[in-house]
Amino acid sequence: MSITFPSPVFGPVHSRRLGISLGINLLPGDGKLCSFDCIYCECGLNGDHRPQQKIPTREQVADALRRQLSRMQQEGSAPDVLTFAGNGEPTLHPQFPEIIDDTIRLRDEFFPQARISVLTNATQIVRPEVFDALRRVDNNICKLDTIDPDYIARVDRPHRGYDVQAVIGRLIAFGRDCIVQTMFLQGEHEGKDVSNVSDAFVGPWLSALQLIGPREVEIYTIDRDVPVKGLRKATPTQLDSIRDRVEALGIRCTVAY
Repeated sequence: MSITFPSPVFGPVHSRRLGISLGINLLPGDGKLCSFDCIYCECGLNGDHRPQQKIPTREQVADALRRQLSRMQQEGSAPDVLTFAGNGEPTLHPQFPEIIDDTIRLRDEFFPQARISVLTNATQIVRPEVFDALRRVDNNICKLDTIDPDYIARVDRPHRGYDVQAVIGRLIAFGRDCIVQTMFLQGEHEGKDVSNVSDAFVGPWLSALQLIGPREVEIYTIDRDVPVKGLRKATPTQLDSIRDRVEALGIRCTVAY
C-alpha cells in the first residue's frame, strides 16, 4: 500500500531520523511527481500515482506554513524540524529557492530554534539556483544509494540525463554543508539482484564519501511497504558494519534499522 501526503503542509509527525517534523510537500497531494522512480519508494511507482491536482504556489505554501506554525505556537508544541518531503522530489518546484527563503523567514519568526531540512534525491543540484538554495538550509540531505550507473538505472530509475559523477561533483562542492543519505537493501527485481550491501557496492561508495566529506551520513533500509515484490531489508548486522566503515573515515554515521 502506497502513502501520499497532504499538500502543502502535513503533520507534525514523528520522524525516526529527524524528531518532531512538520512536513512541507511542494507537490500535489493526490499523486507523485519525482525525477526518480525508485522501486522501494513508499509513495509507490510514478506511473501508478499520476496526480490530477496542481502543485501549490509559493503563496499557498507560505500561507499554509504560517497558519500551522501560528497554531503550534499557540498550542505550545514546538517542532524540531521543518522538513521538505512528501510526494516526490521537492526541488522540482519551479519556485523552490524562493520557498526556501520564505520558510527561513517564517521559521525565524515562530520557532527560530527549529531546523530546516530538505530530503532530496540530488537530481537537481546541478542547477545553480537549487544548489544555492540547499546551502541555505540547516540539513541538506542528499541521496546517494550507490555510484554504480547500472544499479541506479535498475533501482533508482532516474529520468533521462542523470549523471551520477556530475552529482558527486556537486556533492563535493557542498562538502560539510550536506548530509548523504543512502538506502541499503537486499533482494531481486525482474530477475536481477538489487542488493547493494556487498563490498562491490559499499567500497566505491565509501571512496565517494571520502571525496565528498559530508557532515554526516544517514544509512537506512526499507521501513514500510514497497511497490514491488522481492525486496528485503538490510540486516542490522549489515548496517552496523557499513556504519563502522563510514565512521572509520572520520565521518559521523547514523543508522535507521
